[in-house]
Amino acid sequence: MKALDRKLLRDVLQMWGQLLAICAVIACGVGTFIMTQSALAGLSYTQQTYYEQSRFSRIFSNVKRAPLSVGKRISEIPGVSQMQLRVVRDVTLDVAGMTEPAVGRLISVPEHSMPALNTLYLRSGRYIEPNRPDEALCSEGFAKSHGLKPGDKVTAIINGRRKELEIVGIALSPEYIYQIRAGQLVPDDTRFGIFWMGEIALSAAFDMQGAFNDICLDLTSDANEAEVLRSLDRITRPYGGMGAIGRRDQISNKFISDEISNLKRMGLIVPGIFLLVAAFLLNVVLSRIIALQRDQIAALKAFGYSNFAIAWHYLKMVIVVVLMGELIGLGVGCMLGMQIMNLYTKFYRFPSLTFMLPMHVVLGSFMVSATSAIVGTVGVIHKAVSLPPAEAMRPEPPANFRPTIFERLGLNSLLTQTARIIVRNIERRPFKALFSSLGIALSVSIIILGHFSTDSLNFLLELQFQVVQRQHVSVTFVEPYSHSALYELQHMPGVIRTEPGRVVGIKMRFAHHERRVAISGLQMNPQLSHLVDSEEQPIHLPDAGLVINTKLASLLGVKRGDVVTIEVLEGAQPTWQVPIAALVTEHFGLSAYMNLHALNHLMKDGELVNTIHLLVDQKHRDELYTKLKETPKVASVTIKEASIRSFRETVMENMLQMQFFNLMFACVIAFGVVYNTARIALSERGRELASLRVLGLTRGEISFILLGELAVLTLAAIPLGILLGFGLGKIVTTFLDTELYRIPLVVSPKTLSMAVSVVTLAAVASGLVVRRKLDHLDLIAVLKTRE
Repeated sequence: MKALDRKLLRDVLQMWGQLLAICAVIACGVGTFIMTQSALAGLSYTQQTYYEQSRFSRIFSNVKRAPLSVGKRISEIPGVSQMQLRVVRDVTLDVAGMTEPAVGRLISVPEHSMPALNTLYLRSGRYIEPNRPDEALCSEGFAKSHGLKPGDKVTAIINGRRKELEIVGIALSPEYIYQIRAGQLVPDDTRFGIFWMGEIALSAAFDMQGAFNDICLDLTSDANEAEVLRSLDRITRPYGGMGAIGRRDQISNKFISDEISNLKRMGLIVPGIFLLVAAFLLNVVLSRIIALQRDQIAALKAFGYSNFAIAWHYLKMVIVVVLMGELIGLGVGCMLGMQIMNLYTKFYRFPSLTFMLPMHVVLGSFMVSATSAIVGTVGVIHKAVSLPPAEAMRPEPPANFRPTIFERLGLNSLLTQTARIIVRNIERRPFKALFSSLGIALSVSIIILGHFSTDSLNFLLELQFQVVQRQHVSVTFVEPYSHSALYELQHMPGVIRTEPGRVVGIKMRFAHHERRVAISGLQMNPQLSHLVDSEEQPIHLPDAGLVINTKLASLLGVKRGDVVTIEVLEGAQPTWQVPIAALVTEHFGLSAYMNLHALNHLMKDGELVNTIHLLVDQKHRDELYTKLKETPKVASVTIKEASIRSFRETVMENMLQMQFFNLMFACVIAFGVVYNTARIALSERGRELASLRVLGLTRGEISFILLGELAVLTLAAIPLGILLGFGLGKIVTTFLDTELYRIPLVVSPKTLSMAVSVVTLAAVASGLVVRRKLDHLDLIAVLKTRE
């Protein structure tokens, strides 16, 4: 072993505690990077390969009813390579052991072979057989939720008649990887299932022989998707076409693609913050090592070692720390990445979802961590090697002392002798104190960053389900009905209050921007489902004009008073020019609202409703659910209690699992930062404290000097850290602003208390370690310092 390598080993062993703390910080950054990038690689690869293997459609469209002969015109659209015409209907399900009604989506498939597009993957059982109209395949999520297996039966209400469906297989489809109904906030496998039936049997059940109401297309590699969409809309418009969409807007694909995008963004932000802290700590530690080894550097130069050899010696220390942190982070990141993939299997229905760790991710993590560490220390190393030997042999000049602010203000009498020493030391090195406090502040902010999403999601849960949606049950009809349907529900068991509404699918255009959304028609002064402003006060709908949420306004580039073009996607499909009357802040989806009477007036088809919100006496809810199951005009029933439970079990569990890992890393970083601050202070002031001990100060007094300074820096860091935490949280929420959801920045007093408590505990624990070293301070060894 070379002499410099032996010196390096001695330095590492002497400072193992500080370097280990820095290794832990680097490991947190690398672990977070590996966790998110491995989940990103696994999810992206699985999505791409499954789409290819199952021939997932590129274009989707719905119509009211169209004859099969229209299919020939559709297949002749330039760019269309494959076509699949289907019958798709939602029905009410009566599942054994479940009082509330569930919704089943029945999809027709060929009886003799798998569909050419959106090929099903059989998890168990077999494919349906010809001439067996009662056979069906069931989606895996619904089957698991109810414990269904091949051979079991489920009752569906089809056209007002009860029909038993025999499950012959459990299947997966690329259309329903994320199994959620349009318009719903979260998936609910218990109350929404997909069933695939033979096309002959399903067409006969809904009187759709020789017709279809659903279209799936695949395109050639050189197809113009926008032109195909326009051509398909022109062909289907006379048949009640509801507007074609591309794969990008297909709801399941959209949720998965959003998750992939979030992983890409968050996989860089949080690890970047952790590695920035690690680079800061390495800079501080290496600066102190070089300051203490000035004479050693001079001696090495005197013995003929080049500047490059000395620089490489200190750089090797940085590389050793980075390598240790990389190895620990790699192991931790792989373990947590596997946990994330296991979590994804609860939400995303792929045939298989395996953990992947591409080599470029491993190399990238090392390059990023090494680069950040080297960039953080190269200036210190350059300063060390640029010192002339004669200059380096001399100790650093003493600091210039001057009266402190307290002394100049005549307040020094208020401070004890040891307190004055603390104030003088902080004031004579203000930048050192500032950066030490900044390091502790970063640890406070990282803890806030790791926990604020819990507060945000709880806020969303309270706002959406207690303030905005006060109904217990929402009933959606198969098609719009007159107010007689409202009166019918009013007389059902347990119904206390009803509130009608109407939802109309539209395309909204302004200039060259376009979005496919729905207009919700509400009563003038709704009591069960209404809009609220930022102060959670009800917003009154205007007599005319649209109220849209701010996200939709941003995407369309509109403001209050602008006139938008609305193309209705149902009924006579009229086109309107409607002004924007107001904007409302919402956190889910893209929404537009209108006075119910004004909406019906524009539709020109009477005072119709297709959604009714119910306030229910919970004592009679089972009787109500039974009655709703038997009502043919009911398409679906949404139960708020079930939606809350699904929200907690899906969205919150997913996000909170990720945030738990980040919070765990944040706590490690907090201790690493505070511990290093305390140890560096001890190494810098060891001779000074030993001198004070020799002059008669007790162990308690010199401990008060050192730990009091740490306490002052920590107290100063806490408010700064809270401000930084809010700033970092704002950056993260900006990246979580999508069309599907917006996460607000909400930080509760509990989160602030936890951040302050963790940093305080880290400071106390670090103080106890330093106090123990002060108690065993070797006065003779410390005082043997060349003047």
